[in-house]
Amino acid sequence: MKRNYKLSLLVLLLAFASCSFTTKKFQDPNKDKLLIQLVTYVLEQGHFSPQDINDSFSEQVFTDYLEQLDPFKRYFYASDIEEFEVYKNQLDDQIKAYDLSFFNLTHERLLKRISESKDVYKEVLSRPFDFSVAEDFSTDYEKLEYVNSKKEMKERWRQQLKFSTIANYDDLISDQEMASKTSVALGDMSDVERRKLQEDNTIRKKEKKSVKKIEVEAREVTKSSLDELYDFIDDRQRKDWFSVYINAIVEEFDPHTYYFAPEDKDRFDVAMSGNFEGIGARLQKKMDATIVNEIISGGPAWRQNQLEVGDQIMKVRQGDETESITIVGMRLEDAIKFIKGPKGTDVVLTLKKVDGTIEDVTITRDVVELEETYAKSSTVIKDDKKFGVINLPKFYVDFEDYKKRNAASDIKLEIERLKEEGVEGIVLDLRNNGGGSLQTVVDMGGLFIEEGPIVQVKTAGEPKEILNDRDKSIVWDGPLVILVNELSASASEILAAAMQDYKRAIVIGSEQTYGKGTVQNVLDLNRMVRQNSEGDMGALKFTTQKFYRINGGSTQLEGVKSDVVVPDRYSYIDIGEKDQENPLAWDKIEPAEFKVWSSYYDFDTTIANSKERMATNEQLKLIDANAQWVKRIRDREMYSLNYDDYKKTLEVNQEESKSFEKISDYTTNLTFQSLPYEMKLMDKDSVLLEKRDRWHTSLSKDVYIEEALNVLNDLKMTYDIKKVATSVKN
Repeated sequence: MKRNYKLSLLVLLLAFASCSFTTKKFQDPNKDKLLIQLVTYVLEQGHFSPQDINDSFSEQVFTDYLEQLDPFKRYFYASDIEEFEVYKNQLDDQIKAYDLSFFNLTHERLLKRISESKDVYKEVLSRPFDFSVAEDFSTDYEKLEYVNSKKEMKERWRQQLKFSTIANYDDLISDQEMASKTSVALGDMSDVERRKLQEDNTIRKKEKKSVKKIEVEAREVTKSSLDELYDFIDDRQRKDWFSVYINAIVEEFDPHTYYFAPEDKDRFDVAMSGNFEGIGARLQKKMDATIVNEIISGGPAWRQNQLEVGDQIMKVRQGDETESITIVGMRLEDAIKFIKGPKGTDVVLTLKKVDGTIEDVTITRDVVELEETYAKSSTVIKDDKKFGVINLPKFYVDFEDYKKRNAASDIKLEIERLKEEGVEGIVLDLRNNGGGSLQTVVDMGGLFIEEGPIVQVKTAGEPKEILNDRDKSIVWDGPLVILVNELSASASEILAAAMQDYKRAIVIGSEQTYGKGTVQNVLDLNRMVRQNSEGDMGALKFTTQKFYRINGGSTQLEGVKSDVVVPDRYSYIDIGEKDQENPLAWDKIEPAEFKVWSSYYDFDTTIANSKERMATNEQLKLIDANAQWVKRIRDREMYSLNYDDYKKTLEVNQEESKSFEKISDYTTNLTFQSLPYEMKLMDKDSVLLEKRDRWHTSLSKDVYIEEALNVLNDLKMTYDIKKVATSVKN
């Protein structure tokens, strides 16, 4: 696959060279025009599924671009949009002609409206909000109409700022109530205990504030947040806004195609190398929100174990400071500057959790510990049988030297160690595994079959390529279960799909995996330009290939559908590829030639038994009810701006959430144990001992692991019964 991509890239580079593609080709050597020409040419020639840049494409760019500029519809007026709409069906022509008229108009108008909005928000926040009146607010910004007058604009800002302020108002009131309760508790302490607590700053005595003063402070917090946001907006240069326009164009091709401006490219290079210090989480922008997209296994956030995929980071505070910075509306790159920091320093994140609750989480920054991204295994006794569990956080590889270390060779080693321990079945846990090296998937699949195809890869304009396991040796031929969830993506989906198609393993997990069946490559645009005097052009990440199962179906959009579906908290949340904008379609190609695994295992009976157990499992019923509740909370769009009603709703949500606290209390009678080689290491490494103890504790409370072991047990029983029956028959 890498060979094919390099060939395509070489052809692309040669095409540029033969066209004498230089800045001299322009009468007006303008960097922005050159950038449009570069980006559109690369996508036209190299993208897996090039788009027709036509009127329909133009309309979509128009809509998405304006939404990114003004998601809350509090800058532009209806008259602005009417003026812009002249270009609605002309952007395709402008893109082809490298015409910047639309961008120049919208950019100049946006700066003007932003400047005007400063006076508006300051005026709105100079007057008290009345939280006693009955008033509702909708957060469905897409359905909002653009305002027609300055009076309507001021009202738009008033409602939105009142909504922001009522949350601050509630925080301050809650803090005061907590301080009051603490003060009462102090009365029950001795003078010595009370003095010691005060000296240690464990509690701080706070003055009793009036509701009026709390309202003033709440508005001050809102204003301070907006002041900081506008400081960042004012720092943005024309090139930053132009990057927004370029990405509105390229993201119409698919959600993984993205333009990196020069400074963004530098950050991307650092992130890919892994040589950075921070919290160990990948973030993405949705509207004006910064959302946690992935928790990097082994990183600080992973070890701290409170940050979750789907959480929204609302505020950031440095551990040694008292004031938080609101990052809502901030560019992702700017927000990351506050979140990242030197090793050993603390950062406090104010989160809107997946379930809608607000929570402060403190994370100590560190370098991501690569060791925890590697495969690890454990043994457990279930019904007098010993089974193995292997956890694989990602499909890693040493790109400098594949043989030095990679996920496939490590899994092979763990299997051999588990075999030495006499395990009778293996669970391979690929939950939250976002993928990685394709070669490791092919090699890993070969550990479980004699030989044959693992995945099919299609590059635009080229014949499909079938990647085969050619090693006839089988490292593990016993019962195999693969655990997945909605965050199992890319390489994880390839392995699960191959084992499912061969009927080599039973897949247990979410209704379907993430559904990312595409490959992206990053191209330094500076390589495309000779004699460039315009400076760094940045880079373009674009989709070049697509994965297909050996049965011919794509993993794109549909992912891998589990043999046994079990609910989890993400079951009803829009988190997969199908929930992104402009995903590539699912399709099918000719299947590869392969033979279904022949053995004594009875998959049908085993799967039926598992489904029956799942249907009556009270823990899973509670998890499913929680997932539906989370969905309802997240989908809520109408909020009361009357404080009594607002508070009552919060209290109802808090009370409802208590019914799901039992989820974390769940435990099994299973005891997990590290392998002998790790036990020797743990005798000298207390940190490793702590990590494994934590992992084993989580496994013993994991209903999915429990069921995976039940399935292994059933598979082993059907194997033994069929084998005996065959022996008697012969």
